[in-house]
Amino acid sequence: MTDGLVDIHAHFFPPTTAEQREGLWKTMREQGCFLSPSPFHWTVEGTLDIMDRTGVSMQLLSNIPRSREAIRSFNDYGASLVAQYPARFGLLAALPTDDPDACLAEIDRAYGELGADGFAVSGEYNGVWLGDGRLAPVWSELDRRGATVFVHPNPFAPPTLGRPSALIDVAFETARAVTDLLYAGVLRKHTNVRFILAHCGGALPALAGRLLTLGSEEWVPNPNHLRSDEMRLQLAGLYVDTAASGMPNSLAAALEMTTPDHLVYGSDWGAPCTSETTMSATRQHLAQSPLLTEQHREKIWRNALELLPSAARRIDTASQGTLTL
Repeated sequence: MTDGLVDIHAHFFPPTTAEQREGLWKTMREQGCFLSPSPFHWTVEGTLDIMDRTGVSMQLLSNIPRSREAIRSFNDYGASLVAQYPARFGLLAALPTDDPDACLAEIDRAYGELGADGFAVSGEYNGVWLGDGRLAPVWSELDRRGATVFVHPNPFAPPTLGRPSALIDVAFETARAVTDLLYAGVLRKHTNVRFILAHCGGALPALAGRLLTLGSEEWVPNPNHLRSDEMRLQLAGLYVDTAASGMPNSLAAALEMTTPDHLVYGSDWGAPCTSETTMSATRQHLAQSPLLTEQHREKIWRNALELLPSAARRIDTASQGTLTL
């Protein structure tokens, strides 16, 4: 049973013109090797339609454009959608993690005027990785607030070997980013931050065994003297979403790194790389997976609400008939 499903991993875009969409489509084809047959067009109406048809009660919207000005604009638009559809959408406010002061300002704005449910960050943002020491005050503030942070790779990075970054490279960005967080001591120090990793953690779960075996050897730079057993516990504390990752070969590695109660349903809807067909395939794989019990599945569909209490409250209010869906 999947009615009432909550989707942690859904993207959105402010309104665009046909000319803008055409220009982006050509750029993606010519520079990104992303050979979509037609321009991508996200709409509120189309998203609500597919949510209704697939039993999704709420999507948590996120997008992390590559400039501070665009981040503010996207966050503003996302907040307006939540205000218009409070029980159908939530907002994971993007943070510009190449600028600590701008990050702190956007965190304040997210909790104040935007009413965001959590935050979205890129593993690498304009050359700055999440373990960069300059971000220490940002992690301290998010820890103080007990924030939930969704970690997503940059899907528009340059292609490799003639194939778009969204196919393979995004998985390695996530692995690099979390490894950086481990060695920088961010996961050790900021235990009140709940991290959710996109795409079932990308390549991280498959590489976790290598990291645990070799990561504390004396030839590895390890300024915080991280031990293998500590790494294991920190990796097990991470949450991972299911976007494009419902097949057993993805789930098995994730479940070896963490536990079923740390799986969160994510579709990656709203991204040019996701179609109804691929989204449906992931749902089917999850529903039939021999690695999951029925109790696990029921929890996965709504795990996001335990991490995002403000979104849960809006859904509860709507179910009591005091909020319009």
